[in-house]
Amino acid sequence: MAAAKVNDIEIAYETTGKGVPLVLIHGHPFDYTMWYPQVEAFSKNYKVITPDLRGYGKSSLPAGEITRFEDYATDVLLLLDQLKVDRFHLAGLSMGGQVIMEIFRQAPDRIRTLIFADTFAGLDSPEVKQGRYDTATRLENEGMDAYAEEVIYKMIKPAHVSSMPEVAAHVIKIMKATPPKAAATALRARAERIDYLAEVLPQINVPTLVIVGREDEFTPVAKAEELKENLQNCKLVIIEDAGHIPNLEHPEEFNKAVLDFLERVNYPESSF
Repeated sequence: MAAAKVNDIEIAYETTGKGVPLVLIHGHPFDYTMWYPQVEAFSKNYKVITPDLRGYGKSSLPAGEITRFEDYATDVLLLLDQLKVDRFHLAGLSMGGQVIMEIFRQAPDRIRTLIFADTFAGLDSPEVKQGRYDTATRLENEGMDAYAEEVIYKMIKPAHVSSMPEVAAHVIKIMKATPPKAAATALRARAERIDYLAEVLPQINVPTLVIVGREDEFTPVAKAEELKENLQNCKLVIIEDAGHIPNLEHPEEFNKAVLDFLERVNYPESSF
C-alpha cells in the first residue's frame, strides 16, 4: 500500500487498474478493504483509487488538532493532486457518501459522476447528533470491540451475520482494527457537518447513481429516495436482501449497477 503526505498527515491508498479514474471512499468505521469486491471488478476497466480516510486503516491523524468534516474531503483532493488525477468518477458509502458530497462542494469541476451508496444528505436530528458525541466518548473509553459486535447486526442484514459468515467476519475485523481515536474524531466531525441536502445537492449537475440496501436500518430506502428527489439526473437502485453494506452482501448486483451506470454515462443523450 502506498502513502502520500497531505495536510501534515499520511494518507494511505491503493491504485489498481488503468483507465478513467474511479475513486472509492469507505464508510465509518472501516478502511479501504471494504471495497475489495469492487476493486476486483472495476479495475478491469477503470483506474480504481481507494484511500484510507484520515485516522482509518493505515492513514494517520494530525497530532493535537481538531478535524473538521471538510478535512476528509480536502485530504482526498490533495492526494489526487499528487497522483495527477484531474477529473474522476467518485463513489462513497455511508459517511463516505457525505464525504463525496463535500468533495463535490470543494471541486465540482473535477467530478465526472457521483455514486451514493447507503447514505443521506440532511442534518442529523438533535438526538442523533448527541448520539454521535456519546458514541465518540464511549469508543475512547471502551475501545471498538463491544461496539463492533453490537453494530454488525445493523451494518449487514441481521440474518447475514450467520448466513454470510465471511462477510460478517471481515466487517467486524475492520471495525475492531479502527483506532478508537480515529472513530471518535470522525463522529464528532460528522456531527458538525453542513446541511448537504440544502447547500450542495441543488448544485450537483453531473449524472448520479443512488444505491441502497432494501433493509438498511442506518439509512433506509426513504433516505435514498430523498436523494433522488433532490438530484437533477439520478438513477436509484435498491439492492434486495441487503442491509447497510450491499457492496459486500451482494457484490455482483452492486457492481452491475455501478458498471451499467458508468457505461450509460458514455452516451450523453441518455438520461436517468
